[in-house]
Amino acid sequence: MRCNCVLRRQRRGSLSTTLALAIAGFILTIIVAAEPLMLFRLTGLVRETTMFGLPRAFSDEGMPLPELAVVFTTLVAPALRLGLTVAVLAGLRLRVPRALLAGMARVREWLRPWAMIEVFLLGLFVAYTRLAALSEVHVELALYALVALMLVTACADTWLDEVAMWEAIGRHGPPLPESAGSQTIACDVCGLISRCEEGDACPRCDSGLDHRKRNPLGRCCALVVTGAVLYLPANLYPVLTVVRLGRGAPSTILGGVVELAEYHMYPLALLVLVASIVVPMFKLVGLTYLLFTTWRGSSRRLVLRTRLYRTIDFIGRWSMIDVFMTAILTALVRMGIIGSVTPGLGVQFFCAVVIITMIAAITFDPRAMWDAAGQNGTARARAARTGTTTGAVPA
Repeated sequence: MRCNCVLRRQRRGSLSTTLALAIAGFILTIIVAAEPLMLFRLTGLVRETTMFGLPRAFSDEGMPLPELAVVFTTLVAPALRLGLTVAVLAGLRLRVPRALLAGMARVREWLRPWAMIEVFLLGLFVAYTRLAALSEVHVELALYALVALMLVTACADTWLDEVAMWEAIGRHGPPLPESAGSQTIACDVCGLISRCEEGDACPRCDSGLDHRKRNPLGRCCALVVTGAVLYLPANLYPVLTVVRLGRGAPSTILGGVVELAEYHMYPLALLVLVASIVVPMFKLVGLTYLLFTTWRGSSRRLVLRTRLYRTIDFIGRWSMIDVFMTAILTALVRMGIIGSVTPGLGVQFFCAVVIITMIAAITFDPRAMWDAAGQNGTARARAARTGTTTGAVPA
């Protein structure tokens, strides 16, 4: 009502349709993991890779952070999220304990921003275009299954009525006892409104109940500063080195943009420029602006600032395009002096920047902006400035 955020979209047959889509997506995930992804041929030498071959490209170079990031965001998180969706929706039809269903639904929600199939596909498209400029590339079965998986997952997420799912799970514990300090708090995970004390567990999903995220300004500020410090080496150090017939040189993120432009791949050059340089900078500057205006208690442009936060939270994951592209190129082009791609130190710093800024956006509480502006009471305004939590009904 106040910030124009959509609270609920109801769909007929939401749970049944989503269950069918999730089962189809889980089957596609097995195909994606088992079959070859792409094949690259250069001067008679042939190399192909699977999804499991991508993180090994980083592990061979002693780069654990991008290795773990690729494994988790392209394999573990999507598969686990689909599996949990199937388990929860199928469990509603069976006699599965409500507490177990609530726990699985809670983990499923936590995995939402970290499942990056669509981002990976965009990075794969950029890598395919760069490989096609070098030699011959063939698309294998896993890539077709990956496209289908992205579409099925998107449909399942769009069709699922989260409120209906949590209502079907229902409470599995007794109502929380009221006391003199009881207040009305809405759960951030399942949305259940309870009359309770700060720190009590939600009777539906067992999440800790807080009026506001704990110390949102301090934690977010620390993460933003860390991301800004890492952003410099991420752009100064090379992210990869391309060698063909003994010739090649390290390339930074900006150097990769220039290289794409030199090959007249202007749309791809613009895509990499926006995703890998503009978006991280936009997140850092945007979060800094939100933190500063909240600390000052500004009441100007509150709706616009809330929309800015949603934008930052949404676009953060798309910066992983460069990490995925580097993984694909490194896994496929490993043919010695004839042709090879080696990841550089910059990709580790860049991967860290993406992850840290995503966590920073999750840590920040947009309700603190309204508290600081006095829109939710003077007590909350003081709490937002000091980073503590207080108040009654969340905005």
